[in-house]
Amino acid sequence: MKTTKYILVAVVGALFTLSSCVGDLDALPLNSTEKTADTAYDHTVESYLFGLAKLYNTMSSHEVSYVTVADAGASQVARAFFACQEVTTDACKIAWGNDAWCRAMNTNTWTDEDNDAVFGVFFRSIQSISFCNEFLRQTTDDKLSSRGASAAVKAKVQEFRAEARLIRAWYYWMAMDVFGNVPFTTEADSVGLIPPKQADRADVYDYIVGELEALVADDSDLPAAQSNYPRVDKGSALGLLARIYLNAETYKGTPEWEKCKQTCEKIFNLGYQLAPTYAELFRGDNGENPDAKREFLMVIPFDTNQQQSYGGTTFLTVGALAETDIKADGAINGSTDAWGGVRIDGSYVEKFFKVENVDFEKGTYDCADERGKMFYIKGRESGSIPSKDEIYNFQYGWSCIKFSNIPHDQTKAQFEANALQTFANVDLPIVRLGEIYLIYAEACCRLGEGATAQPKMDELAQRTGVPALTVPASWDNAARDMFVAERARELLWESCRRTDLIRYGLYSGDEYLWPYKGGESPAGQSFPKYKELFAIPEKQIIANPGLKNPTGYDEAAEEK
Repeated sequence: MKTTKYILVAVVGALFTLSSCVGDLDALPLNSTEKTADTAYDHTVESYLFGLAKLYNTMSSHEVSYVTVADAGASQVARAFFACQEVTTDACKIAWGNDAWCRAMNTNTWTDEDNDAVFGVFFRSIQSISFCNEFLRQTTDDKLSSRGASAAVKAKVQEFRAEARLIRAWYYWMAMDVFGNVPFTTEADSVGLIPPKQADRADVYDYIVGELEALVADDSDLPAAQSNYPRVDKGSALGLLARIYLNAETYKGTPEWEKCKQTCEKIFNLGYQLAPTYAELFRGDNGENPDAKREFLMVIPFDTNQQQSYGGTTFLTVGALAETDIKADGAINGSTDAWGGVRIDGSYVEKFFKVENVDFEKGTYDCADERGKMFYIKGRESGSIPSKDEIYNFQYGWSCIKFSNIPHDQTKAQFEANALQTFANVDLPIVRLGEIYLIYAEACCRLGEGATAQPKMDELAQRTGVPALTVPASWDNAARDMFVAERARELLWESCRRTDLIRYGLYSGDEYLWPYKGGESPAGQSFPKYKELFAIPEKQIIANPGLKNPTGYDEAAEEK
């Protein structure tokens, strides 16, 4: 949201270094910038808002005062997760050849050696979980009573605690998805020198699901759906739960299609609506535009005037164009900067969006699907990336300008005249109704009830400009291929692709190939199945010798 203000509060021991807050978390800075947990919190609601602000801040910040990283921006959690989810698939290739982590992710050739993007997901998630745990320790009823908090303050803080639990569940889901077995702690664990033990993925899954189910219960203190934007609420919890149920077979070995379907149906009763146009979901005013907001179940807010992060939607806007593009055509997606990094091989665009009459010199092409009209190709050498060297030449490939600082009701010229920006103003959708429709359709299809979801697919198609896809009556390879393609279109660059391909059995093997999959060949090749999970960063294993990498990494290292 665009109402953030800066807060400076440090909670020594919990490492609370607050740099911004969101929405109702607005507050004036405290007089002292260094406080212990006991002095930072008192009997007022405001003091607990400061702690809650830190938890939200971890989702968008690239703050690195407490860790050493080569590139602070690359370590921002949404950007790091994007690298794992999109760059390692057919949906994205990064042109920054001097960055070793980009080369490894582009070609699925990472090892157990430290990788900036993988480190970003691990460190940010585990550290943020510890922040959530500490907040929960400091907000027990006993703690509040000892500080003289009133009943009204206690009731409000219960809402904050519910938000903290949901944020923690989101981080645990991300860590579980990327690494499998992860270090596990809650507020019940004492703070000390004993490092956390590693929990099995299935156990972490059960814990996350248990937390989310409790948070969406009628007696939960979590705010009602659509009442807390851009902070989390019951709609956020249900959306995340639906996504986790969708991937239950991957996470714990047992599918949960019926629970997935039922969770989606609960969401349908909460008043969410699809935005009239697809493009407005990703524009600079999406946090203020009521039509866009009604589709969002969970977001990470970004605001160029308040928090200047090199991750999140700044990465997705500024990274998607080159300086030559800006010089030729101005602020194409509302940014004055251009990094020339993230783009898509033309094979993806041609296959899923059915583009025609492509002219790279003029920068024009035809596409019936509205979702395929968000590419920039003017001056590109080629839509395809023809060799391993051209992976690192940004002039090969299609630039995706889906994320744009320009408000939905302004033209580029109008925006350029008033409000050019370097950093992004686009709130990053984490879960939205369009995804829930697709989750529902897949769950119904898997249950042999495809027709049940057809009205949702019809509604989703109304804004695409192309006929609705027919949901198959039951699951087979044709149904799988339909969902592979439709999710490729609808959820492009929304950090779902790797998890999708794993669920469909198409990520590591040779049944589905894409350029530079598994190596530097344009034809693509399979890569080892153990790489469906990433290795825990080496420095974390050194710090906690009880941690073990996913099976396969240690064996591969020994073979070398």
